Amino acid sequence: MFQTNLYLNFPGNTEDAFDFYKSVFGGEFEMLSRFADTPAAAQIPESDQQKIMHVALKLGENLTLMGTDALESMGQKLTVGNNFSISLHPTTKTDADKLYADLSQGGTAAMPMQEMFWGAYYGMLTDKFGVQWMINCEEGK
Repeated sequence: MFQTNLYLNFPGNTEDAFDFYKSVFGGEFEMLSRFADTPAAAQIPESDQQKIMHVALKLGENLTLMGTDALESMGQKLTVGNNFSISLHPTTKTDADKLYADLSQGGTAAMPMQEMFWGAYYGMLTDKFGVQWMINCEEGK
């Protein structure tokens, strides 16, 4: 079985939100990466460089709360309803491709499955019911 996580989008206050969640749930961030740390940093305005690209806070054995800042400078517009995704973590690329193909039937492909700079095979889509999904496969890890 693969892991499923909740992925939250914020309008520039992800760090404040996750500091709050950390104070409520305890623990430490498993990962915290800023847009300045990405290969595309040169294309991101200085005002957005220190915004959160990805943060992960483990809430229990089988659940991690993850988040990012939705940057208008990157064409992202946060509205109620698109501020979260269900993040699936299959163990093989074959399973990732099948999940992507099955969930995208009648929906909208936002990003096809592809190798990403953080070492994962990753894709995003919105299913035919308007639910946003992220598929992140780190086969062999």
